[in-house]
Amino acid sequence: MALLLPLHVGHLSMLRTLIRKGAAEGSFDRDLAGNSSLAEDFFDKLKRALVAGYFVETDSRTGRIDTVAVPGYVFWPDGRNSGSAPAGFGLFRTIDDGGYELWLAGLEFEERGGGLGRELMTALLATPPGQKTWVIRIPRESRYAAKVGHLLDDLGFSAAGDTTRIRWFVRRDAPAELASRIRGATQAMSPPAVN
Repeated sequence: MALLLPLHVGHLSMLRTLIRKGAAEGSFDRDLAGNSSLAEDFFDKLKRALVAGYFVETDSRTGRIDTVAVPGYVFWPDGRNSGSAPAGFGLFRTIDDGGYELWLAGLEFEERGGGLGRELMTALLATPPGQKTWVIRIPRESRYAAKVGHLLDDLGFSAAGDTTRIRWFVRRDAPAELASRIRGATQAMSPPAVN
């Protein structure tokens, strides 16, 4: 059985490395791959979140500064223990309906394949926040987008719509109002059809 332990500030270096690598290949916002002011601001906020349990962000609809709970876990696959470096991680964030979004998740490049992505996702979704995770977003241009989409389908999520850069997934048993709101929002922001 996979081993998950709560994330803490001591994992920041590992998170920074995995997020930067993932951003460079398109699995996260590409701006996080370098040393831009945007990336440094993000990692500063992430460090504070690992200390306090909350990420500070500006609500895009209201402009209000909010604190958002961000529980997270580090992951070791079967047969490993916490004496070795974690192979992956997952960070959840609260959403306004009392549920969660699986906000960031990553696996060491050397660990990909052989079912470890499925093991990571299954373990994360079995946690208390994972059981109330209604939303997952993935970059449409990630080279893993199709594989992750297939995995999410197997784990009970359906594609809810696309925006220019993101494909949204909603868990099939998510609250109906939330699912409808996400589908409506993605339709309003969907990229133009290609003929």
